[in-house]
This record gives sequence, C-alpha cells and structure tokens, in this order.
Amino acid sequence: MGGVSTADRAERVPKQDRSRATRQRLLEAAVSCLAEHGWAGSTVSVVAERAGVSRGAAQHHFPTREDLFTAAVEYVAEERSTALRALFPQGAAGGRRAVVAALVDLYTGPLFRAALHLWVAASNEDQLRPRVTELESRVGRETHRIAVDLLAADETLPGVRETVQGLLDMARGLGLANLLTDDAARRERVVAQWAWVLEEALG
Repeated sequence: MGGVSTADRAERVPKQDRSRATRQRLLEAAVSCLAEHGWAGSTVSVVAERAGVSRGAAQHHFPTREDLFTAAVEYVAEERSTALRALFPQGAAGGRRAVVAALVDLYTGPLFRAALHLWVAASNEDQLRPRVTELESRVGRETHRIAVDLLAADETLPGVRETVQGLLDMARGLGLANLLTDDAARRERVVAQWAWVLEEALG
C-alpha cells in the first residue's frame, strides 16, 4: 500500500509554515504600502519587494491586485479586533473611557489610512467597488459588535444601538481629521465627553 512517509510529512509541515509566513508578510506589506503610497503607488511588485518575496510568489497567494489588498485590509482589521478584545478581557469593568479611547485609536493608525485609500480607489474603480463594499460591511459589523460587547451596551433599549454607532462614526471623523494634523489634544477632550455621554445613555 502506498502512503505518505514520515519524511514527506516532516517536509510538508515546514513548507506549509513557510507558505503561511509568506502570506502574512505579503498582507502586512500590502497594508503598509497602501498607507504610505496610496492605491496608485501600491502595485503587486512593490508589495512583493517590501515583503521580500518574488512577484510570482505573491501572485501564487493572491492572483490579482484586488485579491491582495482587500485580503490585507481584512487581515489587519481582524488582528486589530483580536488585540482590542484582549485589552479588555473584563469589558468596560475598569471604566468606559479607556474603551472609548481604544475604539477611537482604531481609526488613527496605518490600518485606517490604508482602508481609506482602498475606499477612495473603490469609488472610482468598478472592479474593486463591490469587494470593498462587502469588506467594509463585514468589518463595520464586527467593530460594532466589539463596541457593544466592550461597552456592555444593551441594544434592546431604545437609542442604544444608535448611540454606539454614533460613537464609531465620531471615531471615524476624528481619524479623518488626524490624517492632516496631529489632533491628539482635541481627540482627548472628545473622548472624555463621549465617555460621559455613554455613561448617561447606557447606565
């Protein structure tokens, strides 16, 4: 009977690990390129070079440019979501202000800048638009779910869902303002005010 030898299995595992590592490097490099150079300056070749892999290896994992960049933004968004939950294993037990500040920080880093470039590109490219629209919908739902969980918000109560969504919309607006200037001082005041609003609204 034919079978897979121990040596073959041992060789396959490292190969799978290398493949996963290559994919991760490509995803992280794609987000960095998008944040720094925008859509026009972020080609598969540029990303492959930054990740330290060949263009062929990049296309093996992601056949098209659209595949690469939508997967990259989703991957990093998932990583950020996991990290955010890990920061608050007890939810808002330590106070809602820290949770509000962490949610606002989601929209002030390279991921938000990369996503913004992707949204702008999608508004002008028919091939990209449906994929980014679907991605934004998924990421938006997950971010809202995390906010509800961490804030211990009861969305069965009138106005609570809208209050949480208003917080996230405000955070996105602060992220846009931060693209051009360091808005840290004003952002801190707004975070404090929103924490107070949430305490009043959520109880």
